[in-house]
Amino acid sequence: MSLDALDQDWTEIATGCWVRGYAEWNVNVGVVAGDDGLLVVDTRGTAEQGQELRRHIARLDPRPVRWVVNTHQHFDHVRGNIAFDDARIHAHENAAAALADADRPPDTTLSSVAALDLGDRYVEVFYPGRGHTDGDVVIRVPDIDVVFAGDLVEESAPPSLGPDSYPMEWPDTLELVIGVLGEHSSVVPGHGAPVGHPFVLDQRGDLADVANTIGRLRQQGASVEEALQQGEWPWDPSLLADAVRRGYEHLGPQRPGLPLLE
Repeated sequence: MSLDALDQDWTEIATGCWVRGYAEWNVNVGVVAGDDGLLVVDTRGTAEQGQELRRHIARLDPRPVRWVVNTHQHFDHVRGNIAFDDARIHAHENAAAALADADRPPDTTLSSVAALDLGDRYVEVFYPGRGHTDGDVVIRVPDIDVVFAGDLVEESAPPSLGPDSYPMEWPDTLELVIGVLGEHSSVVPGHGAPVGHPFVLDQRGDLADVANTIGRLRQQGASVEEALQQGEWPWDPSLLADAVRRGYEHLGPQRPGLPLLE
């Protein structure tokens, strides 16, 4: 493949900020350039894919990769870390704990917020709360109004409410993400095309519908199987079995008067 063809696979969504989607798991990778080097958002799903990513980045921009931020601990975003063993790898402390036995775990953690100085610009990394996992962070580049949301936002498919998700907390977590968005913010999801504020607001509403439906059916005494059959869900119920189970676990014993999200 020629360099020109390779460069076309990167989309510069703002000055010095690129996104590239990869066919494997349709995962997105971000690169933010500063005078002192490059920051990479997520590293793909295997050591080989991480090495390929590193080659692609080198052709995109010759500056050294000095920082990596893992948006969360799932394999498709972090197993390429080993190819960036000369960079400082940042993650939330929960994500880092989950990756403690990985070939290249994060070596710098945050519990709430951190600012990375790239020389001529700052990048903010913050933890809005539990949602897709207990270790999701959001990366914001203030000077160009770009936000990397990881899998807290998904465009190519419904949000993944898996066995380690927090469906009852995800709407409030996403509300905090929405709070840092402007009218013209570019939001890069973990999977799929970049989106804007209206998309994130709509997805927050769908997640709130899921949480409300779980709470209501738990109040009514429905089993997980009954809930999946009876609920009015924004997505295919076959995608939500883990969400209902997790929601029931988090709500604990059945009790009246559970508040509903708006």
